[in-house]
Amino acid sequence: QAFFCLLLCVPWGSSCPPSCQCTEWAGAKAVLCSSRHLEEIPKDIPQDAVFLKLDANSITRIPSNAFRHLYHLEELDLSKNAIEKIDRAAFKGVAAGLRTLDLSSNRIHSIPKEALLELNAKLWLANNPWHCECALQELLWEARLDPDSIQDVTCHTAPREEYVGKPLLQVLDAGVNFCSMHQRTMDVAVLITMFGWFAMVIVYVICYVRHNREDTCKHVDYLKSLPSTQGHAE
Repeated sequence: QAFFCLLLCVPWGSSCPPSCQCTEWAGAKAVLCSSRHLEEIPKDIPQDAVFLKLDANSITRIPSNAFRHLYHLEELDLSKNAIEKIDRAAFKGVAAGLRTLDLSSNRIHSIPKEALLELNAKLWLANNPWHCECALQELLWEARLDPDSIQDVTCHTAPREEYVGKPLLQVLDAGVNFCSMHQRTMDVAVLITMFGWFAMVIVYVICYVRHNREDTCKHVDYLKSLPSTQGHAE
């Protein structure tokens, strides 16, 4: 065990990012960047990295193609950061090969569905200020969430106050369907929009008719005010 710990602490080479430590772990390259006060993902991570730990930093965003060059990446730890935004193509190029992805203990409200397309990794999403909505519900159905942490996926905000503070799984087990609520909201919005347009058309027609009536009355009054033909003949 002591030899293994010593091996883990041996630097791999000069290609390692200055703020990280590159070692060999279980016969594969591990890049350790934990607790290094990083505010963004290092751009010079070795291409043969299999394990990448970026936990306990101050990263706020995962941009598009952030890991695209890491063809061998299998485990990615982004927990305990300050991540608020995840771009749609954040995991493009590595989604199929990842086995684990830890996004727990961040500031994530929602994740674009496109960001997790083709993702087969086991996900950790606990301890984030989630907004419970249809997109998160679909994510829960489709993604491979870690069963031990799924109870900690809690509604920080929700369409109804009664769901706030409750585990998402508990809310869904109670029969709530955020996707049907979303559809009803969309239907109501469409109806309101249609009613608004219809009301505008009615108002326009009324104004048009009233304006034409006033013009007609003015024209008739004008004709009445003209001297008659009989008066000219006399």
